[in-house]
Amino acid sequence: MKPYWQGVFPAVTTQMHRDGSIDLESTARHLEVLIDSGVGGLVMCGSLGENQSLGGDEKRAVVEAAVSVVAGRIPVLGGVAETSSRAACRYVKDCRAVGADGFMVMPAMAYRGDEREVLGHLRAVAKATDAPLMIYNNPIAYANDVTPRMFAKLAEIDTIVALKESSDNTRRITDLRNEVGDRFALFTGVDDLALESAVLGIDGWVAGIGLAFPYENQLLWDLTREGKWDEARALYRWYTPLLHLDVSTKLVQNIKLAMQEEGLGNEWVRAPRLQLVGAERTRVIGIIREGIATRPKLLGRKRAAKSPGTRRS
Repeated sequence: MKPYWQGVFPAVTTQMHRDGSIDLESTARHLEVLIDSGVGGLVMCGSLGENQSLGGDEKRAVVEAAVSVVAGRIPVLGGVAETSSRAACRYVKDCRAVGADGFMVMPAMAYRGDEREVLGHLRAVAKATDAPLMIYNNPIAYANDVTPRMFAKLAEIDTIVALKESSDNTRRITDLRNEVGDRFALFTGVDDLALESAVLGIDGWVAGIGLAFPYENQLLWDLTREGKWDEARALYRWYTPLLHLDVSTKLVQNIKLAMQEEGLGNEWVRAPRLQLVGAERTRVIGIIREGIATRPKLLGRKRAAKSPGTRRS
C-alpha cells in the first residue's frame, strides 16, 4: 500500500509586513510557487510558520487562506503547537471547519510530559477530529521525545497516518521501521539529514530551506525516488551549506532571509524574534549568496521568477 502522505511537505513561513502583521497575499504568492515546484503537500503554521507567536484567530486565518489558494490540489496541514490539550482540540476542530485536510501535531508546548502524558495529549487531539494526523517528534527543540515504542502504542489509532522524525538521529528511522513497519508514513524533518534519511527509507520530507529553493529541493527528492544516488549526492554537496541554515534556533530568520534573497518573500518576523543583524547577518547572507552563485543547472526544470523589489542587503 502507498503511504497516506508522501513527498515534500514544506513547513511554510507565515509572511509578515514590516510591522509584524500577517501578509496573507505574500504568503499566497509563495504557496503558488511551492505548488508549481511539485510538492506533495503543505504544512501551515508549524515552527517555521511562527505558530507560537501567532494568536489563535491569526493561525486559523492563515490555514483558511491556504485552503482557499490550494483549492484541493494538494493536502493542507495545520500545525498544532498549543500549550494545552484543550486548546489543541479546539484548534483542530476550528481548522477542520475551514477546510484543513489534516494536522501536524506536536506534544503540548511549554511542558515536558512523561510517556503517559505525551500519549494522552496525542490521543486527545486524535479523538477531537476525524482528520488524518502527522505526529511531530522533535525532542531537541521541544523536550518531549516520542520514541519508537511510544509510536507503536499509537498504531491502534487509524487517523494517525504519519510521523515526522526530527530527533537528529538517523538511527531512529531504522528503529521505527523495525518497531512499526510500514504502519505510518515516515517523514524526516531535519534538512541536512534528508539524503541520509532517504537512503534508510522514508516516505517524505517536511522541508525548510526548500522554501527558498523549491525547485532544487524537489529535484533532490525526486533523485532519491529514482535511485539516482550519484546525482543526488552531487546536488546534496552543493545544497548542504544552505540546508545547515535550517538546523538553528534562528531557522525562521535564516530561511526568511534566503526567501528574500531569492525574491520569494520578505525577512520580517514577529517579536520576540528579530531580523538578523551585524556579523551574523553577514555570515548567513554569504552562505545564501554563495549557494545562489554556484547553484547547479536544473536539467531542464524551471525556477521561480523573482518578484521585483524584494531583495535587501
